[in-house]
Amino acid sequence: MTSPIRVEPQAYYIADQSNPANHCYVFAYRVQIHNDGDVGVQLISRSWYITDANNHVREVHGEGVVGEQPRLQPGETYEYVSGAVLATAQGTMRGSYNFTADDGREFEAPVPEFFLNGAQALH
Repeated sequence: MTSPIRVEPQAYYIADQSNPANHCYVFAYRVQIHNDGDVGVQLISRSWYITDANNHVREVHGEGVVGEQPRLQPGETYEYVSGAVLATAQGTMRGSYNFTADDGREFEAPVPEFFLNGAQALH
């Protein structure tokens, strides 16, 4: 089954919270979650794989997103902002959300890999 959920992530480097001298690079990311299906759904949990430029992978699993388990009716969009801290100026994030549909189906919606780029901190 193809997921009825479309996920659009976008990351931003937060220079004023970062400390490159101490290998601390702070990123915010905004995620829009669109229900393109024909039935309501609820986001139950998330899984993230955060990889820095040294190929160190940190896994993050938990309930909901930013303390919520949002419900999306057909055509609705949910948006949230969160953050990640890396030891390198660049990295990637990818993951998935687990949903339960109003008709009882459970399914996973992939989060496409996106880049964390604080390279401007190096100049």
